[in-house]
Amino acid sequence: MKIYETKSAPNPRRVRMFLAEKGIDMEYVELDIAAGENLNDANRSKNVTTKVPFLELDDGTCIGESIAICRYFEELQPEPALFGTNPLQKAQVEMWQRRVELHLLLPIGMCFQHTSGYFKDRMNPIPAWGEESGKNAVDFLAVLESHLSDNTYLCGNYFSVADITLLCSLDFARVVKIRLQDTHPNLQRWYQQVSSRPSAKA
Repeated sequence: MKIYETKSAPNPRRVRMFLAEKGIDMEYVELDIAAGENLNDANRSKNVTTKVPFLELDDGTCIGESIAICRYFEELQPEPALFGTNPLQKAQVEMWQRRVELHLLLPIGMCFQHTSGYFKDRMNPIPAWGEESGKNAVDFLAVLESHLSDNTYLCGNYFSVADITLLCSLDFARVVKIRLQDTHPNLQRWYQQVSSRPSAKA
């Protein structure tokens, strides 16, 4: 099996970090998304949304979407569990994973795409929307800061895929000049803890 990705993008990094936590080796195929390599007919036939990453199994079956790929490997290799170990914990992981994805990673992505014009050959950038998205992402940092005041990780003392999504989101935010500030001591503590994990270098 192999994963098609662009190494500098945040979503492929989420999958690489997840697999590193699991100790799963993988073959990676680099796609040049700036040049539109992901949009060619061969790749579109494998992954209809054309987004990276996507997983191709040995029988040719393809799985797109970062969390779907991670769930596939969670089922194949349950330990260490990164999606929760009991019903409540699984629900909490899903909740925080969804919150970070919708209220941080997605707005950061919209800020980047609409203010940089990086994909202007295939989309209509709306700078005002990009700026508003960036503001929304910054506002959500305050929510995370408050939550982490009495939680080691997003789900209490349990490290999960939600933490992986948060780390990759914060690192990607640098491209739009969103960074943690002195007003985010809990987030900074969390960031130092998670970014020091070996998987963060994946």
